[in-house]
Amino acid sequence: MVKIGNIELPEFPLLLAPMEDVSDPPFRRLCKMHGADLMYSEFISSEGLIRDAMKSRKKLDIFDYERPVGIQIFGGDEEAMAMSARIVETVNPDLVDINFGCPVKKVVCKGAGAGVLKDIDLMVRLTKAVVTSTHLPVTVKTRLGWDSNSINIDEVAERLQETGIKALTIHARTRGQMYKGEADWEHISRIKQNPNIEIPIFGNGDIDSPEKALEYKQKYACDGIMIGRAAIGYPWIFNEIKHFFKTGEHLPEPEISDRLLAVRQHAEWSAEWKGEKLGLIEMRQHYSNYFRGVPHFKEFRKKFLEVYTLEEMDVLIKETQQFYEEYQAQA
Repeated sequence: MVKIGNIELPEFPLLLAPMEDVSDPPFRRLCKMHGADLMYSEFISSEGLIRDAMKSRKKLDIFDYERPVGIQIFGGDEEAMAMSARIVETVNPDLVDINFGCPVKKVVCKGAGAGVLKDIDLMVRLTKAVVTSTHLPVTVKTRLGWDSNSINIDEVAERLQETGIKALTIHARTRGQMYKGEADWEHISRIKQNPNIEIPIFGNGDIDSPEKALEYKQKYACDGIMIGRAAIGYPWIFNEIKHFFKTGEHLPEPEISDRLLAVRQHAEWSAEWKGEKLGLIEMRQHYSNYFRGVPHFKEFRKKFLEVYTLEEMDVLIKETQQFYEEYQAQA
């Protein structure tokens, strides 16, 4: 069993990564249904929370069915981070996570996210500000360092543990790599072998199959795995990994009916949370992912992009199901 403060997780938990414009409540609910053990909100600007920005406040929405769930914040100012941690506490998540890993320019330029990797002392101060401002367990997600010439994860892990964080997730790339190249999990293995490290260490980067999850579990000995991009349009990956761990065998791939059901559930929950029109407009980014590799989906994708109501969605789902039933019968 893995513990983050008072949160008890299964042995070798699978975590859903916080992903901007992806890890919202509807998507998290779907991943929870399919085996995710711990999830995080999209990252939230500390300054946005303090300004009472509507978009930032909306990201605080969490629901009991997705617990345990953490809310992730980012920022480069100690006072703002402390205040935002207190705001987060009011919605009663299970933990607060700090983003020191986001590599995108608009975040880094504000001295936040991966931008903090260039100043470990600031990282420590920001973390202390959050830890001392909340009774909730605090965790951190970060990267190996700013670039290949400044990998500092060993010092970061020890110093952040000293501030009182309860777990650390390491994306095994530098900021310079962005999301390119191969993630180097040897650094994660080295952190786990450090006798001074007592908190759980979760690995992140490149896990996209049950085989790779098992290989990395055995090879690098981390306490769990965080999965991000591989879960987009494929929430089944969590249960597939768990089944493979237990049996060494693969679960059957999701059928067209499974994919259509996931789309329908995702769309319904998105409409409930955001309103029908906006919810279905924002679903458009997901359709290609749900049907990746499915033959002849291109013409249906165009139709899904024109859906504005759940009633229209239901009609299209029936049409799509019927087409593929006939297609498979002829195959």
